[in-house]
Amino acid sequence: MSIFMSLLLLLSVLMSTQAPQAAADFYKDAEITWGDQRAKIMNGGRDLTLSLDQASGSGFQSKNEYLFGRFDMQLKLVPGNSAGTVTTFYVSNLRYILLYHLKELDMMRLIEFLGNSSGSPYTIHTNVFAQGKGNKEQQFQLWFDPTSSFHTYSVVWNPQRIIFLVDDNPIRVFNNQESIGVPFPKSQHMRVYASLWNADDWATQGGRVKTDWTKAPFTAYYRNFKIKGCPKSSSGSSSCGSSTSSDSNEQWRTHELDAAGRNRLRWVQSKHMVYNYCSDKQRFANSVPAECKRSRFL
Repeated sequence: MSIFMSLLLLLSVLMSTQAPQAAADFYKDAEITWGDQRAKIMNGGRDLTLSLDQASGSGFQSKNEYLFGRFDMQLKLVPGNSAGTVTTFYVSNLRYILLYHLKELDMMRLIEFLGNSSGSPYTIHTNVFAQGKGNKEQQFQLWFDPTSSFHTYSVVWNPQRIIFLVDDNPIRVFNNQESIGVPFPKSQHMRVYASLWNADDWATQGGRVKTDWTKAPFTAYYRNFKIKGCPKSSSGSSSCGSSTSSDSNEQWRTHELDAAGRNRLRWVQSKHMVYNYCSDKQRFANSVPAECKRSRFL
């Protein structure tokens, strides 16, 4: 194991075990949206569990909507044989799609955790939708056991870029490249969503491995839900204005990768990426999408 890899793994462990456990309150910041009693807020609002059985899964969403921000969640995934299950944490304007029949879905889908057979690594599935256009999938296999302890999964979304992070290690950057015709989500307020549901028609080995319902109920654990962002005001606009504060709560506004962050991103993508739409020659036989022609490490 290289020195760099060893240091990265040590940093990941320290960040996951020593992250501040302040003040997240699911009662205040979230609402359970489906699943009846399968979703439970516990420990005075500090923890939330989602369960899945053969009748139904469960889910919740943030109470507020946001236009840009940083969204952090600590998760501990379904242990053992979780084949067929999908655990999610993502940011979307899905509510407006359903209410107003809009066609321009905007979404940063971090994270879909695709369940596995016992002993196999979890696959983390990411995607970006803007103006109704998606098909920008990248998948990774985690370098730790996400079922044995909590780890922090994050989305940073500002007008310049979207950064996906695991224990503060960047795994993907999607830059705003509207200048070359690539849609970027920047006009729709979004909520945070999370869910646990059955997708055994595709989730594990392309649907070849089905959910073993004798292992139900399946349970995923959420805690330390933190949002630093621009909530929607009563007038419908963003409440952040144009502040350029250097306060730590505002750093997400201009967040970009420094040299160390780019090195970590290269390590994750070279060692743990298992699918990249930019490299899929069957899907894009004639020409890859425009954003794929530029460096993904900037």
